Amino acid sequence: MAAAEQAKETPFYAKHVAAGAKIAPFAGYLMPIQYSGIIEEHKKVRESVGVFDVSHMGEFKVSGPDAEAYLNRLTVNDVSRLEVGQVQYSAMCYPDGGIVDDLLVYRFADHFMMVVNASNIDKDFAWAEENRLANMQLENQSDEIGLLAIQGPQAFDTLQKLTEVRLDDIPFYHFTEGQLAGIEMIISRTGYTGEKGFELYHDPQHSLRLWETIFEAVAEFDIQPVGLGARDTLRMEMKYCLYGNDIDQTTHPLEAGLGWITKLKKGEFISSDVLRKVKEEGIQRKLVAFRMLERGIPRHEYPILVDGKVVGKVTSGTQSPSLGVGIGLGYVEKPFSKIGSEIQLDVRGRKLRAEIIKPPFVPSHTL
Repeated sequence: MAAAEQAKETPFYAKHVAAGAKIAPFAGYLMPIQYSGIIEEHKKVRESVGVFDVSHMGEFKVSGPDAEAYLNRLTVNDVSRLEVGQVQYSAMCYPDGGIVDDLLVYRFADHFMMVVNASNIDKDFAWAEENRLANMQLENQSDEIGLLAIQGPQAFDTLQKLTEVRLDDIPFYHFTEGQLAGIEMIISRTGYTGEKGFELYHDPQHSLRLWETIFEAVAEFDIQPVGLGARDTLRMEMKYCLYGNDIDQTTHPLEAGLGWITKLKKGEFISSDVLRKVKEEGIQRKLVAFRMLERGIPRHEYPILVDGKVVGKVTSGTQSPSLGVGIGLGYVEKPFSKIGSEIQLDVRGRKLRAEIIKPPFVPSHTL
């Protein structure tokens, strides 16, 4: 991680400071961790609407005659099935099946856009460059795009006042191009919270005006900014994977529960031979979701035990603001991964009971 004095500022940085945000370096950027508090911000998104600065995410433009073939080889999902205006969740893998990153692929009429995790921009672009095909172009546009996410049950009402684009006509995991707040942008409907919402990709020179217009125009919804702290608790309640915790180069998509995006029948792609063999032989471990049965908060790297034997470890954990109990994700040996099974966590020497559950922890309201 870059030192604070070397970290970049997003185009919304001045607004975070003015709002009294706790700022810290994250993925090379000075990012808001929280404003009023993680629990309050979390509940605001679950109950009403919140605004996230996610300008630190990376965007790569892929164009040219070989663009589709290139992305179909580079990623595990089937890019050929994407229609113009559609978004696809996917991942890139190394030849051994380890995950380079999880990402989104957007299909435009004449090009594609990859959206990658902020902490992986340089690594991902180098990997994408290394595997490029002859008849295509690849461009890192990460510093040329501002990105604001509006999430919560009132996200539609909040933004519809500011655009003539019919937001109800944008299906989940689709996007359109149009004006919002008088600014040309990509209006995308994906999300990382389990709530209805949109992502607004725009020219950073308009970022401050966009922020001001949204907050001024929809004051009746008591819209609030939300930091990275609540973003993490919100994604945890959905069992959305976080790169660096739940998935990384030591994990493969099938054991991470990402078999649904891994299209082994589409043809050859990087790691397809390895992943086909894994599927044939069966996975050795599995990423599970669990809920604490005793008071305690699971943390990254805590051992997971069954009958005193270590069978795995926690990858992500938190106190769920919605449920008021500890929740977590972790890899366990396949025989111990059954839903309803009881496990124990070694929490600084204390053995605390937990139960493997079927995720998500709280209902999703994305549709």
